[in-house]
Amino acid sequence: MGELVPGGNLALPGGAVTVRVPGPFDVSALVTDDGGRVRDDGDFVFYNQPAAPGAVLRGDTLTVDPPGLRTGATRVTVVVSPAEPGTALGHLPSPTLHITDVQGRPLARFTPARPGPEAVLLLAELYRRGDHWKLRALGQGYADGLAGLARDFGVDVVDDTSPTTPGQGGGSPLPGDSAPDPEGFLPLVNSARATGGSSPILLDARLMSAARAHAAAMAASGRLGVETRDGVSVYQRVTASGFAYLTVGEHLVSGPRTAAEFVAYCLRTDGPRRTLHDPAFTHAGLAKVHDGPSGETYWTALWARPFSPDGLAGTVAAVVELTNRERTRHGLTPLSADPSLTSAAQAHSADMVARAFYAHTAPDGGQPWDRAAAAGSTRRSIGENIACGQRSPAGVVEGWMNSPGHRANILKPGFTHIGVGLAGGGRAGMYWTQLFGG
Repeated sequence: MGELVPGGNLALPGGAVTVRVPGPFDVSALVTDDGGRVRDDGDFVFYNQPAAPGAVLRGDTLTVDPPGLRTGATRVTVVVSPAEPGTALGHLPSPTLHITDVQGRPLARFTPARPGPEAVLLLAELYRRGDHWKLRALGQGYADGLAGLARDFGVDVVDDTSPTTPGQGGGSPLPGDSAPDPEGFLPLVNSARATGGSSPILLDARLMSAARAHAAAMAASGRLGVETRDGVSVYQRVTASGFAYLTVGEHLVSGPRTAAEFVAYCLRTDGPRRTLHDPAFTHAGLAKVHDGPSGETYWTALWARPFSPDGLAGTVAAVVELTNRERTRHGLTPLSADPSLTSAAQAHSADMVARAFYAHTAPDGGQPWDRAAAAGSTRRSIGENIACGQRSPAGVVEGWMNSPGHRANILKPGFTHIGVGLAGGGRAGMYWTQLFGG
């Protein structure tokens, strides 16, 4: 697999290819002719309009089948923007584009230079040359945002909050946070959260979509589960919907007939009640499906806080603080945050999610000390803790302290510095990395 540089080209094999951009990004695409203009709004592929002839978007993965593109199409421009509105790309890790063929075999990878204040990045374009198709790496920032970019390509875009008169049509609506509440779920939940002293939550269309998909998969198999028989976990469905999260929780329930019965069930016992009341959650999605072989009604409720740079920094700081609290209790010197170790730890957490593994040794053989050195660290001794599934800094540090090997790293006198990384979206939810140096 090759590494592309800006302006670099890759000859594509015949048939469909996929381009995937993992991380806290929304992926979109514009299908154009040689003049760089769309034919109509249907040529804009993004979260709210995830398919066009020859191009299908599922979460962070765009599949393009050049022979299936509409007549006259000669170019597909791949675009990324922050999943959290209002975030500058320069506050996020550089997006990495992974290109694979129809069998899933890697063809190339492209990581552009870290963007600046731009809100949109033209990452790559697939284009036709004669009878063949190629991919060109771009990495070009665009300052006017996704709506401005779409308009410059000829798309008539309206904002979600802009009213349109019935019968007058309108452009393609960009993704928003709001979602309809057909079950009357939101007032019930926010009333319950208020009694627990927590702020109200919002319904999110992406979480609603992920909840529907998971409830349907549970109903089809006739059983509850974080991972269904198709091998997909509820956390993977969340990121596939386009929602990049900092923390996530779920209720998976069968039996209740109404939203009121569902909320009452969640409030009945301590664990589910803590999830519903958790002040860390700001957004939610709910769905029920009643067509499984057992005749049961299957519910999925998803609770999440969107990813943001400030949220990531705060979570990292909390893990460092809790780790140092344990060291202080045992008479040891607190660890200092190290930018190089932090970068390496964050990259490893993101890599475990992107390549679907959970280990200190990466699929390419890389070890913790290799990752630290590649990030610029000059520490002579390196140690690493990893964890998955925990939803909070307190939970992950407690888990490490309850494990002899991880505890030994936290309490090793020779370590002087620390880096922490975390990423959501893998099979087990959150993936955490602590990297120590001395």
